[in-house]
Amino acid sequence: MKTTLKLFLFIALILPQVGSARTVDVKNIRVWNAPDNTRVVFDLGSSVKYKVFTLKKPHRVVIDMEGARWTGELDKQRLLGKLITNVRRGSPQKDTLRVVLDLKEKVSPVTQVLKPNDVYGHRLVVDLRRKQGKVRRRAPKLADKARARIKVAIDAGHGGEDYGAPGRRYHAHEKTVVLGIARELYRLIKKDPELDAELVRKGDYFIPLRERTRIARQKQQADLFVSIHADSYKNTSASGSSVYVLSRRGATSERAKRLAAKENASDYIGGVPLQNKDPVVRDVLLDLSLTQQISESLDLGADVLKELGKVNRLHKRSVEQAGFVVLKSPDIPSILVETAFISNPREEKLLKSRLHQKKFATAIYKGIKHFVKSGRIRKIVAESPTQ
Repeated sequence: MKTTLKLFLFIALILPQVGSARTVDVKNIRVWNAPDNTRVVFDLGSSVKYKVFTLKKPHRVVIDMEGARWTGELDKQRLLGKLITNVRRGSPQKDTLRVVLDLKEKVSPVTQVLKPNDVYGHRLVVDLRRKQGKVRRRAPKLADKARARIKVAIDAGHGGEDYGAPGRRYHAHEKTVVLGIARELYRLIKKDPELDAELVRKGDYFIPLRERTRIARQKQQADLFVSIHADSYKNTSASGSSVYVLSRRGATSERAKRLAAKENASDYIGGVPLQNKDPVVRDVLLDLSLTQQISESLDLGADVLKELGKVNRLHKRSVEQAGFVVLKSPDIPSILVETAFISNPREEKLLKSRLHQKKFATAIYKGIKHFVKSGRIRKIVAESPTQ
C-alpha cells in the first residue's frame, strides 16, 4: 500500500513538472530598419535563456534559445531589407531553437530580454549595430555666424516598437500621424532661405529618448529642437493643442506631470539597453545652461502655441512645463508639441488627414519663424558649445 502511494505521489507531483519543463513559444519575429542599426524583435510566450554570436564569410548573427519552439509563421520577405539578406531557423540540438540572420555587413549585436508591459508580452530584442564614426560638433567661425541658417531638428515621437497613443475610431497610430506632420514641417522649413531642417526619425523605427537629443545636438548640429506628438486621454471629449517645455522644479499641472510620465515611458516600451548611457545625460545632470535653455524654449513655445490656436482649439492657453526626458538638452531651445488628441474621434480624423497635417505643420513653422525673426535665438547660436 505504501509503495502504491509513493508511486501515485511521484506520478502526481514529479511527472507534471518534467512534462511541463519550460517550453518557450516563439510567436513572431519583427524587424525595424533604422539608418544606423536594425532591430530584430522576437515575441515570446515567456522569458528565455539565450546566447548570441557572430560568424564570418558570410556575415551572420546566430541566436540560440534554450527550450524554445517556433509557433508562428516565418515571412522572410517581410523581414529582409537593407541589412538582412536571409533568415533561417533550425535545431542544432534537442530543445534549442536556432535562428540565423544572414547579413550584408559586419555588425555588433546588443541584446536584451524585456518583460511584459501594457503593449507587449515577453520579448527578446537584438539590435544589430553598424560601425559608426565619431561625430564632433563644429564651432562656428565668426564669418559663418552672420549668414548661418538656423537649423531645426524635427523629432517625430515614438516609432517602431513604440506605436504611441492609439486612435479610438479610425485606427490611427500616433507614430504614423506625427511622422506625417514632421515631414510636412521639414518640407516647409527647407524652402525657407533663413532656416534649415533635419528629421531625427526619418522612418518607422525606434529611437531612445536620449538618443534623439544626441542626434539633434551632435550629429545634426541643430539650433532648435521640436518634438511632435499626439495627445491621448481616457475621456474621448478631451481636445485641443498644447506645447510643453522642460521644467527644473516640477510640472506646472498634474496633467503635465502625467503626460511627461507617459511620454517618458517610451524607452520602457521600446526597450533601451543598459549600455545606452550618453554623455549628454551627464551634462544635463550637471544642470549646465538649463536656465537659459528653458527661458528660450518658453519664448519659442509661446510663438508656436499662438499659431496652433489659429488652426485648432487650444487645450491650454499657456505653455506648460514638466520633466520630459526628450527635452533635456542643455544648450538647444526645445519644445514638445501635442498637436491634437488622437483619442478624440474628431481630432483623430484631422490627424489622419494630409490636409490637416499640413495645417499643423504650417502653424509650427510660422511659430518657429516668428521666434527666429525676433532675434531671441542669436545668443544661443553664437555660443553653441563645441563637443
